[in-house]
Amino acid sequence: MRDRFIDQKRRGRPLATLTAADYPTARLLDGAGLDLILVGDSLGMVELGYVDTTEVTLEDMLHHTRAVRRGVTRTPLAADLPYRTYDTPAQALATARDLMEAGADLVKLEGGVSHLPQVRALLEAGIPLIGHIGMLPQSVREEGGYKKKGRTPEQARALMDDGLALDAAGVTAIVIEDVVASVAADISRRVACPTIGIGSGSGCDGQILVTADLIGAFPWFRPPFAQARADVAGEIERAVSEYVAAVRAG
Repeated sequence: MRDRFIDQKRRGRPLATLTAADYPTARLLDGAGLDLILVGDSLGMVELGYVDTTEVTLEDMLHHTRAVRRGVTRTPLAADLPYRTYDTPAQALATARDLMEAGADLVKLEGGVSHLPQVRALLEAGIPLIGHIGMLPQSVREEGGYKKKGRTPEQARALMDDGLALDAAGVTAIVIEDVVASVAADISRRVACPTIGIGSGSGCDGQILVTADLIGAFPWFRPPFAQARADVAGEIERAVSEYVAAVRAG
């Protein structure tokens, strides 16, 4: 799969990626021409009402990966390794195998150089892997919030080291989240595998969004970089109000 994604990068065809956490959404996305669907641990907030992704369990991810797999027959399907389920290479391998058994074609973990032993363990076992660098949502509590990365030369160099190390290890793609656009673009130029940006500018080789942000289904919070192209929440409210009125009118 890495070769396929690298070829797409070489041909200059950006990767279009979205998240899914349930069967109907997955089935709709599978017919939309996406390059990748991710069962992201962002489902903790938009599906389960958790405060952040650190509350998402492996059981949660397995449940939702199975549901999404039932709706996806054409598009490659990735799934996140949840918080504290890949602290060691052995634990990462066990978690990844569980997610693959649940239906994932690839898995994704957060971290670069710091997680190379886990990355290598998965790749050596033949499990396709997507890296994730920049702002790491699973580290939000340790860092005291969501903070843009790459603002200093030191941060930029560390991010480049992460990207180059993941690419050399053989990952299929690298998600770059909330990184200064020029830094993300520089990493994208230097690595062979495609980069998938989220809040990191247009210089990446593709983009990913949480589907709820794209369709306006989660009005309580929307990241500033996510343009809502629909108002699903508003339509639900309208339909329910009309239904209530119709029932009470007899």
